[in-house]
Amino acid sequence: MHIMEGFLPAGHALAWSAAALPGVAVGLRSMRRRVAANPELKLTLGAAAAFAFVLTALKLPSVTGSSSHPTGTGLGAVLFGPLAMAPVALVVLLFQALLLAHGGLTTLGANVFALGVVGPLVAFALFRGARRLLLPQGVCLFAAVAAADLATYLTTALQLALAFPDPVGGVSAAFAGFAAIFALTQVPLALGEAALSVLLFARLARHHEGARAASGVPFAPQEGRP
Repeated sequence: MHIMEGFLPAGHALAWSAAALPGVAVGLRSMRRRVAANPELKLTLGAAAAFAFVLTALKLPSVTGSSSHPTGTGLGAVLFGPLAMAPVALVVLLFQALLLAHGGLTTLGANVFALGVVGPLVAFALFRGARRLLLPQGVCLFAAVAAADLATYLTTALQLALAFPDPVGGVSAAFAGFAAIFALTQVPLALGEAALSVLLFARLARHHEGARAASGVPFAPQEGRP
């Protein structure tokens, strides 16, 4: 992620687009409902989208046909819930494909599925689960964002493996190869993004009370679990 324009076979590109579409549709409905209930969320949601755009624009060459970079959607998933990140990812990736030549239109569905569906779901589930264990909030957020970042790239590795299985070992061998190459750049990027997200989360807690209303997440570390 981003998988470049034209890199996936047409059938795979269509299948991943179909898989991403329900997440985008449900996410749009969720966003409209939340913003209608609390219009102040527009600013915080815009900040989350900008955060994702900037981080995903900082790409490093990685696997042939793809690239490595922070994802930016893990923090948004914690703030707004995972559903909102699918349409955010769609807008971010569409603009990057058209303006920056990052990713592409034919691979947009695959990239949205990895960045806007899988990653946010992992972040949200891990954050909520960790908070139920009464772990410190900063630790929960760090783990959730790092896991979301890695889950996004494992999904991309799977997408590439399904499209280009190893001639001998098949999909599993191809997945192991793609994931291993991604890990060289993605593990440090995931840790850096997680640390940055913890800092930004604390700043939002102090200056954007709308974020609290978005997901019911208690921002102050001394408060109870969500």
